[in-house]
Amino acid sequence: MGTEATADDGAASDAPDAYDALLDRVRRWNTLGSAAGVLGWDQQVMMPEGGTPARSKQLSTISSIRHDMITDEETGDLLDELNDADLTDEQAAVVREVRRDYERADAVPVELVEEISEAGSEALQAWEEAKAEDDFESFAPHLEKHVELKREYAEHIDPDRDPYEVLFEEFEPCLSMERAESILEELRETLVPMIDAIRESDRELAVDTFEGHFPEDDQEALAHDALELLDYDFDRGRLDVSSHPFTSGNQFDCRVTTRFDESDPLGAVGSTVHEYGHAQYNLGLPQEHWATPLGESRDLSVHESQSRLWENHVGRSRAFWEEFLPVFQEHFPDTTDATVEDAYEAFNQVYEDNLIRVEADELTYHLHIIVRFEIERDLIRGDLAVEDVPETWNDKYEEYLGIRPESDGEGCLQDIHWSHGNFGYFPTYSLGSVMAAQLYATAEAEIDDLEASIAEGDFDDLHDWLGENVHRHGSRYETNELVTRATGEEFSADAFLAYVEEKYGELYDL
Repeated sequence: MGTEATADDGAASDAPDAYDALLDRVRRWNTLGSAAGVLGWDQQVMMPEGGTPARSKQLSTISSIRHDMITDEETGDLLDELNDADLTDEQAAVVREVRRDYERADAVPVELVEEISEAGSEALQAWEEAKAEDDFESFAPHLEKHVELKREYAEHIDPDRDPYEVLFEEFEPCLSMERAESILEELRETLVPMIDAIRESDRELAVDTFEGHFPEDDQEALAHDALELLDYDFDRGRLDVSSHPFTSGNQFDCRVTTRFDESDPLGAVGSTVHEYGHAQYNLGLPQEHWATPLGESRDLSVHESQSRLWENHVGRSRAFWEEFLPVFQEHFPDTTDATVEDAYEAFNQVYEDNLIRVEADELTYHLHIIVRFEIERDLIRGDLAVEDVPETWNDKYEEYLGIRPESDGEGCLQDIHWSHGNFGYFPTYSLGSVMAAQLYATAEAEIDDLEASIAEGDFDDLHDWLGENVHRHGSRYETNELVTRATGEEFSADAFLAYVEEKYGELYDL
């Protein structure tokens, strides 16, 4: 249920001078951060391998300058001056977001910020090499360094709290760690027996529909056509290839990457549509508020809700394949005998032996997340040594998923996140999936015959609904309020659990 914004949405014309001065500072440091984002994108997509030493210095310098700008005494003075100011709701939201960033940044020495940034650039190259060579030992010192630095970072912010909780707030500051853990527990309690029941089911899906050889060039052309179908704005974006799919940018320039496996074209479709969801969110943010909290996304749980909504509720639907299957078959004529139902079943099968998170099915995906969450939480809390990560990872995969990696490349080295020092990121994937189901259920109830529109390749109504209820608000509302305004209900796992029980119950005759 979309909620209309209040009457002061445009921000009052008589903004306090301190507010205007603060906003000017915010725009400057966020513009600098945006430039760093382009350098980060280039490092993963275009930069020659030998560029790492210079790039690490470039990024660490930008990080330290931006940190100095945020923590400058004038920033604190302006925030103090605005404590009792008569602000509109929008202005108050901006001050709230800036104050949170300022207080966290002000607690951390700039030297530590530089060290973390430089360590991340060096670790990225080490991770890429270690993954390619299946050599965790070569990456372990970089991971150890990140763990030490991030513990120190968390201690500066709040020495009396769980350091992992402090780091989780970097990615989701508006939901408590307790709430996140309770949702992950709900998912585990529901999905583990559901997956067991599916594996015991006699129902056989059309899982061999897309077996064969699918050349990378043809898959890249298919990924481009998928983005065209979804109405990705190539005037403000581009498609590239990276070792780990990601999206980078803002409402004026937002770029997506994907990757290809010549035996698995559906994997590329899924990752491309997933990254499209991220990009569509960024591109839908208000242009007039660029580089301010009102023009920035509402943190990673909401961001992941957009990518998972497009990937799972649209990309994995029968309706989507009504329109997309002929496009797929144009690129791969050997699949011309496949039906929409074949494609739907192949894209929604629950795997028995998948080790890779980004290639996981919609259900086991969350067990992949829980493994990572538990390991990184224990690393940061000091309950797990870096040298024990591979064995612990493999043991948890065997316990939760019934499979055991045979190499670290397909095990604990498969994700890029720890090379960036991004501890606390992984839970947002599952939180985003849960949120996606709640948002999509409401959109489906409010949009006349949404499924028929998708089957015709018409996504305008869904774009408009998400733009109105999520994108245009930027970071004005905190997470739960944003979801409540959009759906009429507080954020919960109810819609997601109902969705998977209905969908997979029908697929597997449960």
